[in-house]
Amino acid sequence: MTVNNVDKKIWEKLFTPFKYTIYIFLIYNGYLFFIDDWAASSQTFSHGVNFANAIEAFTASIDTFNWIILLLMFELETWVLSDEVLEKKPLKWSLMAIRIICYSLIIYAFYGYIAKLLLFYGVISFNAENICNLVDGKLAMVVTMDEYVILTAENCMRLHGLELFKINGQNLIADSASLLTSQRRAWIDVVNSGAWLGVVVILEVDVWFQIKGLLKGTLLRVSTIIKVILYSALIICAFYWGILGVILDTWDALLWILAFVFIELNLFKWQQEILEAASSGQPTS
Repeated sequence: MTVNNVDKKIWEKLFTPFKYTIYIFLIYNGYLFFIDDWAASSQTFSHGVNFANAIEAFTASIDTFNWIILLLMFELETWVLSDEVLEKKPLKWSLMAIRIICYSLIIYAFYGYIAKLLLFYGVISFNAENICNLVDGKLAMVVTMDEYVILTAENCMRLHGLELFKINGQNLIADSASLLTSQRRAWIDVVNSGAWLGVVVILEVDVWFQIKGLLKGTLLRVSTIIKVILYSALIICAFYWGILGVILDTWDALLWILAFVFIELNLFKWQQEILEAASSGQPTS
């Protein structure tokens, strides 16, 4: 056995456990986002969460768990299952049904990010001679986009003398700095979600053409250029979250980028197998 073959065997043994460790981290992050959404929803939806507003209350949670399902489906299609198995109609239609449900919820979550963005633009000027007189155990102040603190006699003075805004229909007030930061973070969420939708659309196209043996030449180059643009946007979003000190979002964004790099590597290996099989006259595995 050559040195290159030994290195390849070592790489394959390390690659899979590392990849699945990243996937486990992403599942745990989904749980953390649910905890954050649950805490935030107690303020933004003080009258209770129902089916109609659940997507706004638990946008990050719903989005994350559906992305996890899609990620695992891409893993099945690009790494676990053979081309022959993927062509079987019962499995093909089952995967398609799951995919349609996930994409529907992800698009719905994208709407949720837009709704949250609009929430922080739906504000009115809030004037109060003494903000501490408004302490009632319900009114809360915005710290960041998803972090709100009940206004108390102890913390109300930090808002004294600041320009304040009230979010329409909510028991939330924000100073201009907190409002601006929340708006910017909401924009990043929208851009990030939209870029990820673009990534999976391109991956879906790649997988479909790969199964047909057509992912090559100009089509492959165009796909690569589009993905470079989209992944660059995602890296910029992660960088911005890092500047803001939003540790969970930064960590989660980097994990997702790494996870989809694995999918891209799966796709590359799949391409190589097809080329090797074509040159040897053997079916792909």
